[in-house]
Amino acid sequence: MDTNPPIDKKTLSVRALTRCAPIAFWLVVWQVASTLDSSGILLCGPLDALFALCRLSSTQTFWSSIWFSTLRIVAGVLLGYVIAGVLVAASWHTSTMRILLQPALLAIKSTPVACVVVILLIWTGAANVSVITVLLLVVPAIYFALCAGLDNMDAGQRDLFEIFGVRGRRRFFALIWPAILPYLEAASSTVLGMSWKAGIAAELIGVPAGSLGERIYQAKLLLETPDLFAWTFCVICLSWLFEHGAMALLRGTWPRAAKLALRAPRDLMESGHGNSDASLRAQGLLIGYGAEPLCEPLGFSLGPSSCLCLQAPSGTGKTTLLHTVARLQRPLAGSLENTARGCSMMFQDTRLVEDLDAIDNILLFARPGFARKDARDLACELLPKDALSRPVRELSGGQRRRVELTRAFAAPGELVLLDEPFGGLDAQAHSCALAFVKRHGAGRIVVFATHDAGDAQALGAQILEL
Repeated sequence: MDTNPPIDKKTLSVRALTRCAPIAFWLVVWQVASTLDSSGILLCGPLDALFALCRLSSTQTFWSSIWFSTLRIVAGVLLGYVIAGVLVAASWHTSTMRILLQPALLAIKSTPVACVVVILLIWTGAANVSVITVLLLVVPAIYFALCAGLDNMDAGQRDLFEIFGVRGRRRFFALIWPAILPYLEAASSTVLGMSWKAGIAAELIGVPAGSLGERIYQAKLLLETPDLFAWTFCVICLSWLFEHGAMALLRGTWPRAAKLALRAPRDLMESGHGNSDASLRAQGLLIGYGAEPLCEPLGFSLGPSSCLCLQAPSGTGKTTLLHTVARLQRPLAGSLENTARGCSMMFQDTRLVEDLDAIDNILLFARPGFARKDARDLACELLPKDALSRPVRELSGGQRRRVELTRAFAAPGELVLLDEPFGGLDAQAHSCALAFVKRHGAGRIVVFATHDAGDAQALGAQILEL
């Protein structure tokens, strides 16, 4: 519900006046300054520029020049984004490629536009010099921005998608795009405006026939100052419209991107429910960080419909063992054999796609064939109905944990890992969660960590003390 008070007409009028007053001030300054030049050659007045613009806009040459330059500058921007994306994808998969590309792109980024244009005029001629100039401006800026976004991607979210086996377009739209979008926005806000400056500068040097750069150059040669200002005003307007339009489209992609992720094919691992061959065995397993083990060697053997409860004080290896089983880290020694097809996990810290609601968070990781109604029915076992359609960032801590618990059992796979799944739940929610795990854990291998000894008894679980 919107709690903001309505804005009255007086307030709107004040805001409009506040925005228009600076523009009016500088127009007056411009007009006064133009009167100091009686010849009108050095500086024309705003009215003279306006009349020149009206005169030019009535000609076919005006619109053909705008189309010529706009087409090439926009093409350069689009090609730059595409090439930058391809290079980032190659660098992300091959570190050698990133090492090789970095000095070349840094050199391109540091080269003055004028030098680039002169070289391009020798190589390609004037017709498409603005396209290549803009492309060379865009590629390094967008490349480094995308690399920064990927480098700073939330490691916890990345582990989440990796464990659940989310690949392809689902992974891109729900994980990668939100990570790179802030960096892409920051770079684009600079690049999109600069692209017009670089493109027109290239045309002014190369003077391709039919371009805006040619019209500006001719106005300068003929000392047609009003025309010069009129053409310059056109460039400013085109640059502003292009930049703000493109930025609006870019900012509008999220959370729409998350919705696209839900529509993408579910290329998740096939569910292995009921597979009698599923097993999880450890012998002499040492876990820890670096070379220091956190506990004594561990051993256990689990099959379908088995449940193992990890009990130990905080900081003694419960989470580390779960991460080792999930292959997020390597064991220090011993053997760990896992024949289960697919794995889901509930982490100790909450890991959800914040802009999606509870149902969409479940569906994003759910097994193929799992419909929205199935997700709703499953979630209703743990959550009130009014919590299902709200973005998860608006839910309480206990409700968020229950969304994660539901997600773990909606996902495909025979192995379910739960790290403190009942933490932060009140007595009633705790009891419901235990019944939920017992009911939906049938046919799976369930390993969970808890501080409550009663949880193991309620689930009929083996106890492994670390």
